[in-house]
Amino acid sequence: MSPLAPGCGSLRSALLPLMVLLLQLGLSRGLYFHIGETEKRCFIEEIPDETMVIGNYKTQLWDKQAETFLPSTPGLGMHVEVKDPDGKAILSRQYGSEGRFIFTSHTPGEHQICLHSNSTRMSLFAGGKLRVHLDIQIGEHTNNYPEIAANDKLTELQLRVRQLLDQVEQIQKEQNYQRYREERFRLTSESTNQRVLWWSIAQTLILILTGIWQMRHLKSFFEAKKLV
Repeated sequence: MSPLAPGCGSLRSALLPLMVLLLQLGLSRGLYFHIGETEKRCFIEEIPDETMVIGNYKTQLWDKQAETFLPSTPGLGMHVEVKDPDGKAILSRQYGSEGRFIFTSHTPGEHQICLHSNSTRMSLFAGGKLRVHLDIQIGEHTNNYPEIAANDKLTELQLRVRQLLDQVEQIQKEQNYQRYREERFRLTSESTNQRVLWWSIAQTLILILTGIWQMRHLKSFFEAKKLV
């Protein structure tokens, strides 16, 4: 093995924290958005089957005097509705101004998560702005490993093995979901190709029948005019 060039060790040491930071950012699904009183916001999440999803949210109202967002009043809450890929509602519940919703997917595919305010009092929306902070965790990211280690009395090595097993299980679910998507895409492609084939055959038959009809029509026309 060839020796490292001068400065490579320091370069790797400098890049390692950056890579860890990028990895953590990639796993983060936190966001915030603004909605009105009757407005609904929906998000699409591609989720494998038998996967737990946890969503944490909190709401803030715009304060005109302070010109900033402040914690919402207890009377203001959110209605959360989750639909599976078939359009079936698997969660529809009223929550407070800050809460958590949990559901488990039973069908792989795109799940629709919708939130809207349950308030009908315009005074709560005097500033016209409602900010919602939303954090969605999927799969092994829903596990609270410090709590698991405390409850099961796991050592650091045992906890790390538990995390790796959960990650492997989630990777397997993702692979199964990708195979499911590939199978659906293949079936759609075959169905489309078959429809194109039958449409081409139908067009050919229509052209042939039109040509036959035109020849017979011209023949009868010439016979009627005694040209043949």
